[in-house]
Amino acid sequence: MHDVAIIGAGVTGCALAYTLSSYEISVLLLEKENDVAMGATRANTAIIHAGFDPEPHSFMGKLNVEGNRACYALCEALDVEHRRTGSWVVAFDKEQRDALDVLHQQGIENGCKGLEIVSGDEARKREPNLSSEIIGALWAPEAGVINPWEFALAMAEVAVRNGVRFMPNTEVTGITGASDHYDIETTEGHYRARYVVNAAGVESDSIHNMVAGPAFHIVPTRGEYYLLDRSIGTLVKSIVFQSPTSAGKGITVSPTIHDNFLIGPNSEKIDDPQDTSVTRLALDEIREAARHLVPSLDTRASIRNFAGVRANSDINDFYIAFTAPGFLDLAAIKSPGLTSAPAIARLAKDMLKAEGLSLSQKAHWKGGRQVIRFKEIPEEERKAFVKNNPLYGRVICRCETITEGEIVAALKREIPPVSIDGVKRRAGTGMGRCQGGFCGPRVLEIIAREQKRDPLTIEEDARGSQVLTGTTKREDCAHA
Repeated sequence: MHDVAIIGAGVTGCALAYTLSSYEISVLLLEKENDVAMGATRANTAIIHAGFDPEPHSFMGKLNVEGNRACYALCEALDVEHRRTGSWVVAFDKEQRDALDVLHQQGIENGCKGLEIVSGDEARKREPNLSSEIIGALWAPEAGVINPWEFALAMAEVAVRNGVRFMPNTEVTGITGASDHYDIETTEGHYRARYVVNAAGVESDSIHNMVAGPAFHIVPTRGEYYLLDRSIGTLVKSIVFQSPTSAGKGITVSPTIHDNFLIGPNSEKIDDPQDTSVTRLALDEIREAARHLVPSLDTRASIRNFAGVRANSDINDFYIAFTAPGFLDLAAIKSPGLTSAPAIARLAKDMLKAEGLSLSQKAHWKGGRQVIRFKEIPEEERKAFVKNNPLYGRVICRCETITEGEIVAALKREIPPVSIDGVKRRAGTGMGRCQGGFCGPRVLEIIAREQKRDPLTIEEDARGSQVLTGTTKREDCAHA
């Protein structure tokens, strides 16, 4: 019997697991995929939102600013890559300019600091590549960019270090309530928990409906992106938003923590919440909208296109409530869900405590995290470092200068990667111009060696994405 079972290891579930790991309770984190952060957490615009966009009375409005400040604090504590860049919302006509006043007032009510509305000319002084047609802009200095999957992974790793039980490849198929607990049926067996938290993202309405009647409906909404090579130089230093609409925050031009640029997303309602396909029509629309913001943008520098599916819903807010005694929904978490995750976790902890969960602080909780990134070691110190750590002297990913030592270290962390992209999310291999074309086979070899696995079983990413096929035994290949 577990005290709390969390369904879903996206950023919301990982943030709650991290928060609860400091208490003397048993926590189970269930995830249907083979790794943490396999849904919207890894396919988004990677922004720490300032908090001016949500309406003040909503959960999003109440939690965004708290989450913003908690994100920065956690990134420092857990050595997660991030950068405070600030953001712009730009206006091209009087109607959009009037909308900036609404956003400015909302931001003040939500607790944002440093907001200001400036003229188009002033915005271009700070960002020379902005369109000459922009007549005004809202500046929000508290916005920033983050490595979103590393953020979720870091919280999950600390949680596991402190006793949280992580179960990947474990899809929930049914939930039934008893007098003092819930029985959870999964593809990997049966579990019991006194409290259940639904953090299942685009599947959160389905999990909710296992326990109670429908209260909200997830409307899966696909957003597609360009990732541009850093060779294009500094287009903009800060995040640039269109004026928002009912469909979302619109097309964004945003730097990344790796000095690339993300362009997107569009907003398309789809039937299949797992459909992350990319379409030419959508990419063309994104390109033209982005050029309206930054005319010099050139998508021929694209090194990757991808899509994520957001858990939009028919209530236009987070759905945070006890559906039944001991069953808590953290559902319909769309943007600014990544930013709000630490605040959602704090609220969920408080709600569980009020519901009767006994929370006693651990005397010896082990927090913090530090990651060795070889390219960040000062050049004058590298020779001595490699002498003591020889694996860091062999570069595997040339585009990003990622060494074998960093890959092996990732494979030895609290939640070891099981796929090539799992290593990518932890160490950064395959993130550069060739997108793993050069280093992918070498990463596969290192996984096979360190985990003593048959190379034929190693996946590119999700379950069933094996890279190699064949029937010949490995030892036979060596003598062929």
